[in-house]
Amino acid sequence: MENKHVVYILECKDGTLYTGYTNNLMRRLAMHKAGKGAKYTRGRGPLKLRYYQEYVSKQAAMQAEYEMKQLNRLEKLKRIRAFEEKEGYDADTEKF
Repeated sequence: MENKHVVYILECKDGTLYTGYTNNLMRRLAMHKAGKGAKYTRGRGPLKLRYYQEYVSKQAAMQAEYEMKQLNRLEKLKRIRAFEEKEGYDADTEKF
């Protein structure tokens, strides 16, 4: 997922959800893990990657990030569940 435009959702230790955009997911996850990511996620670890979606352009990804941030928690959780079912993804077994 290096150099791809990605929207992602992290679940913080306190159960809150953080939505972000990056063009290098692995690097961004490492930054979050090291406490150098978004101010919101600092001190809220450990973090789980719950959702990610690749986009063909930065513009499309940033629009998707904006739209995702407009959703309430329940709507985000529905998207996460749909992603997990479709991709066979389990945040508890995936480590970053």
